[in-house]
Amino acid sequence: MVEMKMEIKEDDVEGGGKQIKGGITEPLIHASKVEQHHHPWMVYFTTFIAVCGSYEFGACAGYSSPTQDAIRKDLNLSLAEYSLFGSILTFGAMIGAITSGPIADFVGRKGAMRVSSAFCIAGWLVIYFSEGPVPLDIGRLATGYGMGVFSFVVPVFVAEIAPKELRGALTTLNQFMIVTAVSVSFIIGTVLSWRALAIIGLIPTAVLLLGLFFIPESPRWLAKRGRAKDFVAALQILRGKDTDISQEAEEIQDYITSLEQLAKPKMLDLFQRRYLRSLTIGIGLMVCQQLGGINGVCFYTSSIFDLAGFPSTTGSIIYAILQIVITGVGAALIDKAGRKPLLLVSGSGLVAGCIFTAVAFYLKVHDVAVEAVPALALTGILVYIGSFSIGMGAIPWVVMSEIFPVNIKGQAGSLATLVNWFGAWLCSYTFNFLMSWSSYGTFVLYAAINALAILFIVLVVPETKGKSLEQLQAAINA
Repeated sequence: MVEMKMEIKEDDVEGGGKQIKGGITEPLIHASKVEQHHHPWMVYFTTFIAVCGSYEFGACAGYSSPTQDAIRKDLNLSLAEYSLFGSILTFGAMIGAITSGPIADFVGRKGAMRVSSAFCIAGWLVIYFSEGPVPLDIGRLATGYGMGVFSFVVPVFVAEIAPKELRGALTTLNQFMIVTAVSVSFIIGTVLSWRALAIIGLIPTAVLLLGLFFIPESPRWLAKRGRAKDFVAALQILRGKDTDISQEAEEIQDYITSLEQLAKPKMLDLFQRRYLRSLTIGIGLMVCQQLGGINGVCFYTSSIFDLAGFPSTTGSIIYAILQIVITGVGAALIDKAGRKPLLLVSGSGLVAGCIFTAVAFYLKVHDVAVEAVPALALTGILVYIGSFSIGMGAIPWVVMSEIFPVNIKGQAGSLATLVNWFGAWLCSYTFNFLMSWSSYGTFVLYAAINALAILFIVLVVPETKGKSLEQLQAAINA
């Protein structure tokens, strides 16, 4: 019965496409335009299930900060051993990033989320039962791997299922869930034991694994795999059963057919002129996001507040709440204001935040106007994190999930995600060395990098709001 229905729908789509050209079904198009504006709950539900992966990502990232003292005491770890535990996550994520594209292309977006969940569950359980540094590191490496896969597959899946006028907001939920999870871990980690916090890390994966049974696969992935019936059925579920999807289906199918005629790209083919622009945008934004100092500031927030003489617990709580609220504001604005304006506002604020913080440290080092230091440092850090949250935090992931054509999305997206994780590691690894070289010099350096990022955004990054993925990719990779 279901199959018959699907067949009819598929014929509708083909017929619909032909009729539209003849102009017979003109009213249908008007109807579909009207209907486009009430979005079926299925798109929201599917996005919610997918971003449980983002929440898991945040839970993994936020785990080591509140648990440091307890784990070191319980398992007698040296600082070096604990630092390895903290940073091995990033190496797991790099491996996850390299393999995420091929996995998501081979077993589908939902399949990749299942693989990722399995690694996270295994990792949390190993951490929970750990009695020494080795199992602790193995568990952390496994959760890192899962986190690396999620960081690619969640924004890509959400961008592929979302209607164009909601795509920015829904993809930004990825970042919103990450910062929420980090902040929640931060807060409940002060109350719970480190083993209990590890068990809580299992909850988002459980919701995700259960939810995957009730949501459709990405229609664009299905179309790319030549599964026409499933593609139409999935798109119809996402857009609502009464919506006319003939136009959208035809556009996706035509674009994928035109890509099929190209040879299957190998890693080195990504650097051909055809794809070079989208690759430059995707990787360039990841470099701008990470080298502007976010991970140093993130991991080092409480020490920066201590150093500046501001109570670090209060500072960290203000920081966490601000990050959640402003990321939410960014999600609300992204489809109205556009990607590029938010990135430019974000970049300018990052420069300002770095300058305030640099001035605070400069005064402290030279013993000038010392009473102004705590207020200046607090202002600097909060302006910095607020600016990061409005644009530079989420938008590079949104744009990465939009600009790569579906035939290179796996490889190009993996590469961009890998660059992001390498940048994250580089920034957090060098931060303490830079701070011991010169505290204000570090922030002057970050200000300069963020200023270069603004230049890059102005010259290279296109606006992507309000266009379908196919229109967008065709324009960029023309």
